[in-house]
Amino acid sequence: MLEVTLIGTGATMPMPERATAACAIQYKGRNILLDCGEGTQAAARRAGVSLVKIDAICLTHYHGDHIFGLPGLLQTMASQGRTQPVLLTGPAEEYEKTISLLLALAGPLPFEIIRRPIAGPADQQALWDGLRLETCPLEHRVPSVGYRFVLPRAGRFLPQQAQALGVPQSLWGSLQKGKPAAALDGSIVQSRQVMGPARAGLTVVYATDTGPCAHLPEFAKGADLLICDATYAGEEELDKAQLYGHSTFAQCGQLAAQAGVKQLWLTHYSGALTDPQSELYRAQKAFPKAQAGFDGKHLQLKFPAECASVTKK
Repeated sequence: MLEVTLIGTGATMPMPERATAACAIQYKGRNILLDCGEGTQAAARRAGVSLVKIDAICLTHYHGDHIFGLPGLLQTMASQGRTQPVLLTGPAEEYEKTISLLLALAGPLPFEIIRRPIAGPADQQALWDGLRLETCPLEHRVPSVGYRFVLPRAGRFLPQQAQALGVPQSLWGSLQKGKPAAALDGSIVQSRQVMGPARAGLTVVYATDTGPCAHLPEFAKGADLLICDATYAGEEELDKAQLYGHSTFAQCGQLAAQAGVKQLWLTHYSGALTDPQSELYRAQKAFPKAQAGFDGKHLQLKFPAECASVTKK
């Protein structure tokens, strides 16, 4: 299960009801923070997210409304006794310069910052317990990356196959966990020999700041949740969106439809957009299930339920 919480959904500057860009993903007690704009700490507290337990911080780019909250957050983590290392990743361009400045502002820390810039246009990193992070470049005024979190799911365990290979039932649990087991004849049986084809896993895509780009529909293809830049509501602001490297509500809906995602959340609203819900119809024209994100919006993503098959003898 993946838990997703929008912490900040605003652009440029924090507002009383809307912090700047930040999102949290939780998996098996581990926590990932996506962006850390001004106001993130207060917004996270309102949303019930503990940032002291953050294990990885993924920055999409280095504009202020995505990073200004980071020095303060690191100071808070230090003051509350954080000792475990924290992974910090972001676009390679300007990474060392920007991260060094942010860490200098934070001051001495009692925990290690593991610096890991994005290695290339399609970087992949293994996180923990099978969770994988993938990236792609976005269309913005400065180098910006989108993040795709993939939680694969193994195939069904085939007890008949394990039995046919002579594996004692007491060792089936090891095979289900991906470990080899010894058969009665002394041979070693690998987990893959007794597992069916991989089943559908879970995927979350976070893409902001960005205008439309040709490869983004493929990157977001089939995602269970797409969280997308929706800085401007109407098409009358299309010129402004193109100038600053952002998207409109309609463009978000079109992206979600092209990618065939299951759910779409809009985020990163312009300060001039006071009521995103009233403009949501613009995205819903292309993707009827589009939702307007808001600070504190939360979702638990679970593996799809499978219907049990019954075979009559």
